[in-house]
Amino acid sequence: MPATPGPGAPTGSGAAAAVLAHDWAGTPLGPPERWDTAIRAVVELILASPMPMALAYGDDLVLLYNAGYAELLGSKHPSALGRPAAEVFAEIWALPGVGEVIERSYRQGVPFLEKESTLPLVRGHSPTVEQAVFTRGYSPVRDSAGQIVGVLTVAAETTHVTEQLQSLSEVAAALAGTLTLDDVARVTLRYAITTFDPDQVSFAVDEGGGGWRMVRRVRGELLDEADERLPPLWRRAPADWSAPVVQAARSGGPSFVRDGQPLRETAVDRHDQKLRSMAALPLGTSVVHGGLAVGYQVPHTWSPAERALLAASAELIGQAAERARRFETQHGTAQLLQRSMLPEHLPDLPRLRIAARYDPGVDGNAAGGDFYDAFLLPDGTLGVVLGDVAGHDVQAAARMGQVRAALRALALADPAPGAVLAGLDRLVTSLGVEAGTHELFVTVVFGVIDAERRELTLASAGHPAPLIRRGDPEGRSHAEYVDVAAGPPLGLGGRPGTTTVEFRPGDTLLLFSDGVVERRRQSLTAGLATLSDAVAKAGSGDPRALCAVATAAVPGGTEDDVAVLAVEHALKPSRSASMEVPAEPTAPSRVRHWLTGQLTEWQVPESVIGAAVLCTSELTTNALLHAGTAARVEIDLSAERLLVSVADSGTRGTVTRARTDTLSSRGRGLGLIEELSDAWGTDPSVRGSTVWFEILTPPTAHP
Repeated sequence: MPATPGPGAPTGSGAAAAVLAHDWAGTPLGPPERWDTAIRAVVELILASPMPMALAYGDDLVLLYNAGYAELLGSKHPSALGRPAAEVFAEIWALPGVGEVIERSYRQGVPFLEKESTLPLVRGHSPTVEQAVFTRGYSPVRDSAGQIVGVLTVAAETTHVTEQLQSLSEVAAALAGTLTLDDVARVTLRYAITTFDPDQVSFAVDEGGGGWRMVRRVRGELLDEADERLPPLWRRAPADWSAPVVQAARSGGPSFVRDGQPLRETAVDRHDQKLRSMAALPLGTSVVHGGLAVGYQVPHTWSPAERALLAASAELIGQAAERARRFETQHGTAQLLQRSMLPEHLPDLPRLRIAARYDPGVDGNAAGGDFYDAFLLPDGTLGVVLGDVAGHDVQAAARMGQVRAALRALALADPAPGAVLAGLDRLVTSLGVEAGTHELFVTVVFGVIDAERRELTLASAGHPAPLIRRGDPEGRSHAEYVDVAAGPPLGLGGRPGTTTVEFRPGDTLLLFSDGVVERRRQSLTAGLATLSDAVAKAGSGDPRALCAVATAAVPGGTEDDVAVLAVEHALKPSRSASMEVPAEPTAPSRVRHWLTGQLTEWQVPESVIGAAVLCTSELTTNALLHAGTAARVEIDLSAERLLVSVADSGTRGTVTRARTDTLSSRGRGLGLIEELSDAWGTDPSVRGSTVWFEILTPPTAHP
């Protein structure tokens, strides 16, 4: 009995309905209601296309095809439905360029396009076998998990249309790897420009709470590799925006303008004004309202094949946008929870300079238990802590918050590291009893820095030993691990020992979590040695630079969270100044003027001033363009280096992964910062991110 398509299955009429009526439950495809979303989109494309198209699915390459392909099959239809391709085409399967090509495309994921090929063909029910010329394209088809599950076959009259259809599976694979709407936008713009060859393509999505944002790409724009990594430059618009791409999103139906002025009411520049034809299609998803538009500067008529391809493309893009919005929502909640439990500001002291960095592990989509803190104690000393509560969930983050708050309270009452960790041990034991588990795993190292006595007192409960980078008057440096007994993790009734070591001016203390040094298939000893070597060879003991060095020291990925805290005992007090930067076009020039005046007043060498002003201008422009918020510029001049940081207060309404390789205002900034600075990086914060750079200063430039 023929299978009835389920509510989630493609629908069609005529030949398409006959195909859907086939009993697919007895084939590797399974019943239509269980089809993967990516496969369903490919099937809809096939059935909606007027060109001959077929899907060969699974290891047996069973066939599903449209009406155009059925005409080519002649008397083989409809018995060919659901049968292996090798059986249906037994008489030609062994010929060169037939079966071997399809099987290679499926097994190896290799697309194949043969512009002209001659094959024997029986048309209709005629007994005559004729030699027909085809342009054939085979493309591997991937499911939503990115796995190859079949081969899309297209028999087209023109090479151009075939290549467009062949690219559909490629864009599906690219979209399968996207995580954020920024990623989806990048893939969409690149694919649409390449496939449809328009003069302009635009992609728009709703803001979720009213209003729209749109990003576009104009043909001929010179984009280098750095530009492709940048967050797209979204343009915001009100809820009543009347652009064709938004109208398509609102109505849920496509629009096609063959010749006219489609952007007459909404044009923002000459590129919009020159467009004479445009196709705008909705994304077709209930979670994200949005659309895709392609436009030309000459009249353009969309063939049925182009319309079908555009519709299928918009649906694939819509599915990716839907996944991205869900990811961003979950990712943003988890990261904000994590960061809200970490200190937003670290103490600002004349002789002890402090910096920290936290990078989430796993996929960045879960809260974790790593934490750090630094705070002044009643006697004027500085308390520093770094710990790790096992787990990557909200419960781990909540317990981390409890441990951090309790540690600070205990330290303010009695700062002796041994006493603080003994009190924490009792707390963790209590938390385990309350939760009904003895599997709480919490490690922590706590220290007290006395700058006047030049001493560091430490105690550790199962945590990796801290590292000290020591300098000497000759400018040489080496790194050594503090000889502190690790003791058992908290909650096991241990009594951690205490160690006191020298902490002289020129030294920098580095506390770190095990995610910094642990890697699969590599010993912990090797990771510790690599970290020590990298810290010793760092250009300076600046804490922010050392945090960046430490997190990148050991090669290879890690699924664990990474947290580092660095404290430098400065040789001399540093000078610092800051400026609030409004989100205005004139802001970069104002920053350049202020920075030049401030550094000139401090008698910084002109060569350093010039490099710093150029880099700061790039950072400021980057913050204003990509965060879209006001920023804060901070400068700090010590005896060894000039440190400049630019902090923004938002990420365009979404939380995105911090990547140091995305720095640039329009592509040139990355190379500029690398060339003119001695170290640079990005640090995520609770409300945005901070990008910084460091320039070493000549000995004569001491403040």
